[in-house]
Amino acid sequence: MNGMTRIRLLTLPEHASDPSRQVVSLANDDDPIEQKDAIATAARVELHFPSFTDGRAYSQAYLLRRRLGFKGDLRATGDVLVDQLIQMERTGFSSAVLKDGIDPEDAQRQLDRFPAFYQGDVIHDAPFVRPGAGNKDE
Repeated sequence: MNGMTRIRLLTLPEHASDPSRQVVSLANDDDPIEQKDAIATAARVELHFPSFTDGRAYSQAYLLRRRLGFKGDLRATGDVLVDQLIQMERTGFSSAVLKDGIDPEDAQRQLDRFPAFYQGDVIHDAPFVRPGAGNKDE
């Protein structure tokens, strides 16, 4: 997929057992810029979705990846549903903790439905061009 590693899907028990070394957790109304010093040394930043209808964590993810240049694990927590995973991936999340009761195989099937995109995203500025597709720059 555009040379990008897919978002890592975690169950609640997997998340709970994941080592919590250098983790910064932000509520969805926290300003990441105000936490930039802590984020600069973090291995993982967790952004919380209190409800699937509250998308402020997408904006936080954008700020972390684009403005602060965060390269570590950016994890979505809270009310994470299968339908959100593509948007999470495209806005910079590298892992997501699935809401209790969601089958990880169902979530993976949703991701597999969209292997590539023509538009750029937070990770890739330029549109996707498949090698050998008649690109004049080849």
